[in-house]
Amino acid sequence: MKRILLLFVLVCTLASFTKKETTWTAIGDSITYLNDHQDETGNRITSGYMSRVVKELPNVKFTNQGHNGWTAVGIAKEIENLGIQKSDVYSVFLGTNDWWSGQPLGTLSDYINNTGLKTVYGSYRIIINKLKHLNPDAKIVLITPMQRVDFVYIGDSHNNAWGSYKDKNGQMLSQFADAVNNIGDYEHFKIVDLYNKSGMDLKTLVKFKRLKDPQTGAYKNYSYPDFKDIPFNPDTDEYPYPAEAINNTYDGLHPSDKGYQIIADMLVKIIKKY
Repeated sequence: MKRILLLFVLVCTLASFTKKETTWTAIGDSITYLNDHQDETGNRITSGYMSRVVKELPNVKFTNQGHNGWTAVGIAKEIENLGIQKSDVYSVFLGTNDWWSGQPLGTLSDYINNTGLKTVYGSYRIIINKLKHLNPDAKIVLITPMQRVDFVYIGDSHNNAWGSYKDKNGQMLSQFADAVNNIGDYEHFKIVDLYNKSGMDLKTLVKFKRLKDPQTGAYKNYSYPDFKDIPFNPDTDEYPYPAEAINNTYDGLHPSDKGYQIIADMLVKIIKKY
């Protein structure tokens, strides 16, 4: 009888030290999607931010709801068709594609008044409403877009875009980061402010951009901000970010292993408390 009682106490003690499984759905664009598609980075990354989080927090199990090239508006439009499941934690990491595609940002009143798909603020409300419907007790973490320099897709140099150092359609990417912060403050959500607090700024995203010197035609490594006004021709020029140019991103936009680790570290500080 004493042995049985001792065994029971031992089992209960072990159980008390075993953390329960926490389910996490990560909603986002290509930065989230690429966690499970390293081949689409030219194998320039080994793992994304979700895999890095669960390596630190093995009780957390994630579901990747990253959609390559999608916007917050697009996610909101298709929110009922994405198969998002009930989870303990949701993270929402969107905004950079909304900025580049010229989606109207709107104002916090669009979020508060649930004005719909016409603005990014309104689209966030649709997304958040869905998550609260799936699990009213879920923890929701908002992640701001990162700063970005000139993006050139490693698989097709014709797919390129300038950085967040200037506006697109009269809007700055910083305004989209502000919107995420405003929504997070309004809802009292935890926020991972990559734009302002990650240390990944315009000078640290790549070490250089390799471009032809307009005067000599010879290739030269230009650091930020010197490369901003140097032309790049995808039809004739070499890919401007060789492996040795990688810093916090590998292509001016998408995080490298170093960048993903920064994101993961910021998330771990929040998720480990749940």
